[in-house]
Amino acid sequence: MSEKELLKGNIAIARSALAAGCSCYFGYPITPQTEIGEFLSYEMPKRKLAYVCAESEIGAINMALGASATGAKVMVSSSSCAVSLMQEALSYIASDELPVVLVNVMRAGPGQGHIYPSQGDYNQAVIGGGNGDYKTIVLAPSSVQECVDMTFRAFYLSQKYRNPVILLLDGMLGQMAEPAIIKDNPYPETDNSSWVLNGANQRPAREIRSLEPNQNKLIRHIYEMNKKYKALEANETDWEEYQTQDADFILTAFGTMARSAKAVCNYYREKGIKCGLFRPKTLYPFPFERLRELTKTTKKFIDIEMNMGQMLRDVRLSILSNVQISFIGKPVGDWLSESEMIGAIDNIIKDCYANI
Repeated sequence: MSEKELLKGNIAIARSALAAGCSCYFGYPITPQTEIGEFLSYEMPKRKLAYVCAESEIGAINMALGASATGAKVMVSSSSCAVSLMQEALSYIASDELPVVLVNVMRAGPGQGHIYPSQGDYNQAVIGGGNGDYKTIVLAPSSVQECVDMTFRAFYLSQKYRNPVILLLDGMLGQMAEPAIIKDNPYPETDNSSWVLNGANQRPAREIRSLEPNQNKLIRHIYEMNKKYKALEANETDWEEYQTQDADFILTAFGTMARSAKAVCNYYREKGIKCGLFRPKTLYPFPFERLRELTKTTKKFIDIEMNMGQMLRDVRLSILSNVQISFIGKPVGDWLSESEMIGAIDNIIKDCYANI
């Protein structure tokens, strides 16, 4: 039976990827995710698995595209500005319907930014920078244990839906260490025999390509992709609720910010103020419907992010028009502390509570 170990987030992801069956890794060093590639550079050759430190981020993601087409379980890891360079290939991978896992350990931006932790890549991950009508599955862990669990899930969902999956965490979670358990892969293997390019031996030849010169075929292809996204939204949306059942106001946050927000909820509960937390685990598909249900009983929401309000757009799209929403955010440089959150929340709710 597996036991808890003290694991850094980056190492937990790397080890879980191997446990999930990752057979090919392509990466390029960039802080704060470099330990993922460093660990795999040592472990994968020993297991006769493919590890490549590519000449560039563009090279890495395109190698992942090619390897995935052969049926390999593929992972790429990078950070923020480097992931920006991969957007064109992500569009290709989505159109080709190939399973690729991309780990983005976020750092500050815009531009090259800084190595400080940030949540500034929400828009990049969820909306995407590639061209055309495509979606990327986005999972957002908030603990090292969830780094483990969501790495397994990322590989499973990428294979099940033949779609790129982004595991999105900030530099704080990539670098922090806490107890976690890595067990065997809990998900079944997916049959890829109907599409994989492994040599046309006694079967008709196949091709995988993004370019489709026939307009009608391209239109049909996009409609079929959209059906897949609808299935994702119906079946794979995930979230966490904390003390929302009777909350007078609800905080919304993702990733590491949700951990601090949970502590803020406890602070207000101790003061007799009913505060809850809603944390999306899947940023795409976003849990719009469940959040909208909560607006029927809670009339005030406060979105908290370590950016200037990127998930705020999806929260606003979720809530009913008669519900108030406020925002607390901070760009990179300093951690958005619990005391800062409490001070900002006090100003927002002071007219409602006499004991603030």
